[in-house]
Amino acid sequence: MDTQAGTIPATDSSHYLRLPLPRGDLWIFGYGSLMWDPGFPYVQWAPALIYGYHRALCISSNRWRGTPERPGLVLGLDRGGACRGIAFLVARADAGPALEALWAREMRRRVYRPQLLRARLPGKEVQVLAFVADPKHASYAGHLSIEQTAERIANCRGARGPNLDYLIRTVEHLSELGVRDHNLLRVLAAARASESGKP
Repeated sequence: MDTQAGTIPATDSSHYLRLPLPRGDLWIFGYGSLMWDPGFPYVQWAPALIYGYHRALCISSNRWRGTPERPGLVLGLDRGGACRGIAFLVARADAGPALEALWAREMRRRVYRPQLLRARLPGKEVQVLAFVADPKHASYAGHLSIEQTAERIANCRGARGPNLDYLIRTVEHLSELGVRDHNLLRVLAAARASESGKP
């Protein structure tokens, strides 16, 4: 494989991980808000499927979708299963600024571990840069039940709005791609039931 070494911050802020990035253009995998709001320039996108990880509401959010007193939940890639999302192709000239934007957005708390994963695109397989949840991080919340997850989402809001809006938008965007994430749909149904039951 033709690669070039890229310096990417690791989950420990005092260290740096030497992650070999593909030479030339770079594919970046989006499975949550990156799907509708990537925040970096790209030349094309394609539906993508990765194995070994699944999309999960497993990251506590105390800023964008919650507060320190009432943290919300956002998505991460958690171990096991498979995940359908979007792969964005970033031109080599834009890779540096794209990575800087991603790190400012995704890696502030080091709750994700950046990894290169194999992804199946229509007609081919490529390596994609993906952000995987770190189960050892204090903000990892991957052991909540559907009811606990739904209760948190139904009752939280942060700087970017209600946590429930985040979940609804994710489900709607996946639907546009022809993807039914049954776990997210169960959480959404429970969260809406919790909303409707409020006095």
